[in-house]
Amino acid sequence: MKNKFHKTIHQLGDEKIQIEKAQADPKDFEPLYNQYYEDVFRFVYQRLESREEAADIASQVFLKALVHLGQFRFRNLPFSAWLFRIAINEIITFFTRSKKERVVNIETVKLKELYEESDTELKEERIARIISEIKVLKGDDLLLIEMRFFENRSFKEIGEIMSITENNAKVKVYRILDRMKQNIF
Repeated sequence: MKNKFHKTIHQLGDEKIQIEKAQADPKDFEPLYNQYYEDVFRFVYQRLESREEAADIASQVFLKALVHLGQFRFRNLPFSAWLFRIAINEIITFFTRSKKERVVNIETVKLKELYEESDTELKEERIARIISEIKVLKGDDLLLIEMRFFENRSFKEIGEIMSITENNAKVKVYRILDRMKQNIF
């Protein structure tokens, strides 16, 4: 199954036309909203405990996108990369203002994938250590691990969302994993 994030040149061209139409007339923003709302909502909800808070933040993402759409510059990247960057900033703002704890939705199956590359057997005690290591990750480190292992995003997609190169995304993820492994094993 092809990731919805990756688009053909034709699709990017169509998206560019839609963005330019919306920049000229905000009423034309609706198709972009309809196309990306669900993805942005899921991205936000993955990091929260409340559907209502996730919906509020997703709405803020689209409000900010609409307000700042004139500043958007098409760089042959999916529009969703820009929306996800706005979402990251809104999530950070939410946790700063609310003083709530950052949520990490973890599935045991995903934890096994996290360390598959190290050829290490996971036991219950290691799973507990992995969870505790994930809980202490901060900011971008946590975001990188979530996007790679819990959302199954490619390094290319992570790089586009984080405004870094694909190779830099890969290097950062493996450095985080190396630090975690030192504390786990």
